[in-house]
Amino acid sequence: MRRTFIFLLLVTILTAGCASSTAEATPPPQIETGIDPDSWALIPAGEFLANFTNEEIMVDYDYQMMVTHVTNAQYARFLNEALKTGTIKIVGDEITGYYPGDIFREYRHEEEYAAGDYPLMPLDEKGLRLDFEGTMFSAKQGYENHPMVMVTWFGANAYCEYYDGRLPSAIEWEKAARGTDGRPFPWGDEAQQTNANYYHSNDPFEDVIGRMGDTTPVGFYNGQTHLGFKTEDSPSPYGLYDMAGNVYHWIGDVIPYQHYRLLLGGAKDVYAVRIRTWVINSAEPVYFSPNAGFRCAQD
Repeated sequence: MRRTFIFLLLVTILTAGCASSTAEATPPPQIETGIDPDSWALIPAGEFLANFTNEEIMVDYDYQMMVTHVTNAQYARFLNEALKTGTIKIVGDEITGYYPGDIFREYRHEEEYAAGDYPLMPLDEKGLRLDFEGTMFSAKQGYENHPMVMVTWFGANAYCEYYDGRLPSAIEWEKAARGTDGRPFPWGDEAQQTNANYYHSNDPFEDVIGRMGDTTPVGFYNGQTHLGFKTEDSPSPYGLYDMAGNVYHWIGDVIPYQHYRLLLGGAKDVYAVRIRTWVINSAEPVYFSPNAGFRCAQD
């Protein structure tokens, strides 16, 4: 049953992602939101209501999370640096990197991910917002400050570890997204089209048909008017933007006995009800999509 659910989920995400590829025909308009993708927010120790468990959870340590998703420009910089140091390499039509492996218990239906090289991202998929000129990566024009997509869990994990960070756990992510008062969305109790990028949010990056949208620049929903579209300032209680909608977040937890990874936060191609902070999706760590991105945490 779980495999059927996950298969249907991935078909849904892939179908939605492919439908939005028409937005790449021309570069999107350049918008500087004023939200710094290199900034971090402190999440203080304390209890919060976790709908993942429906109980009060104590996080007994302070930690930091990036204020935005990792952008295409940031990921291109990582690729260039890591290729020079030999941390990652180009193999055929993908970027690969070493992963030390997961504990494998030979449980029924369990997937094994032993130590070895795994794909970080493809090089030949239409949804990729990076250009490669033989020796250097760069973000596609207009997508520099959009969230990095088409990256596997291994690719997200490799980026965070390269810069002395890590992917957040599900508990860390949920607390950072909703704070301590039990709110369903990072900004409050209800979702409006001016709060986040989701299906039919009618932001300027929706395609001409109005069915599917494109990613929005990180921090787009910050109370400013962009291209005539008035947004509400919609950070989480700790100042993190796009914790709901735009693209999913890869999460660091390894699900025991199955080894799937979690995708939280919803995306541009799902309804508002699916961007609530406690909605959980999952996929194999080699999965990539135009709807999947990430941000890093640090102790």
